[in-house]
Amino acid sequence: QVQLVESGGGLVQSGESLRLTCAASGSISGIYRMGWYRQAPGRRRELVADISSGGGTNYADSVKGRFTIARDNAKNTVHLQMNSLKPEDTAVYTCVGDSEGYGVDYWGKGTRVTVSS
Repeated sequence: QVQLVESGGGLVQSGESLRLTCAASGSISGIYRMGWYRQAPGRRRELVADISSGGGTNYADSVKGRFTIARDNAKNTVHLQMNSLKPEDTAVYTCVGDSEGYGVDYWGKGTRVTVSS
């Protein structure tokens, strides 16, 4: 069982950047897909970005060109670089892992990101 712990959230102004980090308690090299979900108050949880074990990435349309996901299998970490943040990016961001491609089976507890206008 892998535990995921997020860090790097906080309060920033519109246009600024944040880098979220997800640290795993064990190896992520064998985990098929790692990613980030977010949930804003009163809204459904949505996939922000994910990255496969082969390095392929997928982004929500709303963050394309602004966010970058990366995984470091040697350090068992996943990062989400968020640039040009907007107030609508305000949410709790949660790191996830999909070990075999059949759905998320590892969840972090989340880190809050607040973007003020």
